[in-house]
Amino acid sequence: MPLSTIVRQIARGFVMGSADIVPGVSGGTVALVLGIYGRLIENIQRGASALRSLLSRDGSAAISKATSVEWGWLLSLLAGILIAIATLSALLEQLLEEHAIRTSAVFLGLIAGSIVVASQLIRDRNVAHVAIAIVAAAALFFVLGLRSDTHAVGPEIVTRPTWVFVLAGALAICAMILPGISGSFILVMIGMYTEIIGAVNDRNLAVLAATGTGCVVGLAGFSTLLNWLLDRYHDIVIAAMVGLMLGSVRVLWPWPNGTSTTALSAPQHDVMIPFALMFVAAAVVIAVQRLSARSASSDS
Repeated sequence: MPLSTIVRQIARGFVMGSADIVPGVSGGTVALVLGIYGRLIENIQRGASALRSLLSRDGSAAISKATSVEWGWLLSLLAGILIAIATLSALLEQLLEEHAIRTSAVFLGLIAGSIVVASQLIRDRNVAHVAIAIVAAAALFFVLGLRSDTHAVGPEIVTRPTWVFVLAGALAICAMILPGISGSFILVMIGMYTEIIGAVNDRNLAVLAATGTGCVVGLAGFSTLLNWLLDRYHDIVIAAMVGLMLGSVRVLWPWPNGTSTTALSAPQHDVMIPFALMFVAAAVVIAVQRLSARSASSDS
């Protein structure tokens, strides 16, 4: 793979990783905007298929399927994601605390631009697709409202049995590859965020291994299902994803206090600059999508 493509993939992964840090924003949204979502899911599904063959002790099939994965493309994307998480977590956390409304406005603008881009991916738009988007948006909007505080609270210690971490890992990883909601927010909603942070802080390898196992199982199963759905029901799936992004506005609406709460209020006090930031962020997303579309052929 050419060096220029590797660098571009790392940059894409960096943006995806940046998004995954933010409550209510998913790396899957970025992948969709950049035009690599289908390719990403397909490669993950190929890897999952190879893993299943390996577990079935079919070595030759596992090797054959593994070689079909675009490892250079996939690993360079993963490298960018990890770099973003390692370098930007503290900065984004500080921005969300000190400039909550304006930072949230930027994220909302990014989602607004993503919705425009994603809606254009629907090949045969009709009333049914609009209805699907509305239902998905309403469902996520309601679910997000079940927890008013999006910041995890409580001691960062492990109190749950190991099998719970397997389920939490599987659920969180599925959310991470779906546009509209982040895996970290799912962990907060189900009360597992501080538990997993506690396991990381305590170097609890058994719990971390269980969480990792859940991630692998969830990613393998869900990516296979998602790839199948995209192949057969592309427009329906994209419409549902547009709805999920719409529903995530429940977290990203800047007022009253940014992403720290799912409570909603009318714009007040600091208004003009946040709306300007929304507009600029949305325009950037649309511009990035167009530039990405132009360079897509060079990645083939």
